[in-house]
Amino acid sequence: MIKFTLNGRTVETDVPANVRLLDLIRDKFNLIGTKEGCGEGECGACSVFVNNLLQNSCLIPIGSIDGADIQTIEGVMETEQFKILDESYSIAGGVQCGYCIPGMVMASAALLSKNPHPSEAEIREGISGNLCRCTGYNMIVDAINLAAKKGDGLWQRK
Repeated sequence: MIKFTLNGRTVETDVPANVRLLDLIRDKFNLIGTKEGCGEGECGACSVFVNNLLQNSCLIPIGSIDGADIQTIEGVMETEQFKILDESYSIAGGVQCGYCIPGMVMASAALLSKNPHPSEAEIREGISGNLCRCTGYNMIVDAINLAAKKGDGLWQRK
């Protein structure tokens, strides 16, 4: 039995230890905001926080998360940080199809929690593990820059 915290709730599962975290959160817990893009850890669509560190859930076997704290985009959506990111992405026009946005938001939150006042170069580096084919990165960079200004003091991850 593997036991961990998922979006603040203690959960258990008895699926095989080699099942990917991505599949577990989507199939067993129906948290479908986390997407599968490449399945190889290259695109960032499957990003989650594992013990407050941004990780690609497509690369994590659930046997390695026993006792861990996992937060998906659904958990982040309950935070004040998300409200600021959501508004900032909307104002900056940083969303088109939306497929990459959960991962982009996770990367944005991770970046801003480490560096609440990033430069443009630091923003671009912070989202460099995420691919977007629709919106273009300039509007996403603008959104993160706006969120940094609007959310001053809110970016500490707990």
